[in-house]
Amino acid sequence: MSALEEVLAWQIKAKRLPPPDREYPAIPGRRFRFDFAWPIEKLLVEVQGGTWTKGGHSTGVGIARDCEKGCLAVIEGYRCISVTRDQIEAGKAIRWIEAILRSAA
Repeated sequence: MSALEEVLAWQIKAKRLPPPDREYPAIPGRRFRFDFAWPIEKLLVEVQGGTWTKGGHSTGVGIARDCEKGCLAVIEGYRCISVTRDQIEAGKAIRWIEAILRSAA
């Protein structure tokens, strides 16, 4: 788990939200794993930590793979959101997660 994922995990715990599954394999037959998952509520969250660096997720291949992963999740009936470092640090990501979980209750 990345340090950024741990920050979001701490925020989830601090808000007393239901604990998520981590590294969740939501798509049958694929190796894709999602950083956070609430399977009952059908919510998946991906942390995009390297948005301003030249990393695996910011290349053409990486972006295409992430798009496919998100689309397949939607086909499986999930709501899938991606969040960035700035959104986590500003508190936006946790507010979005909380709102989605609340709407699923």
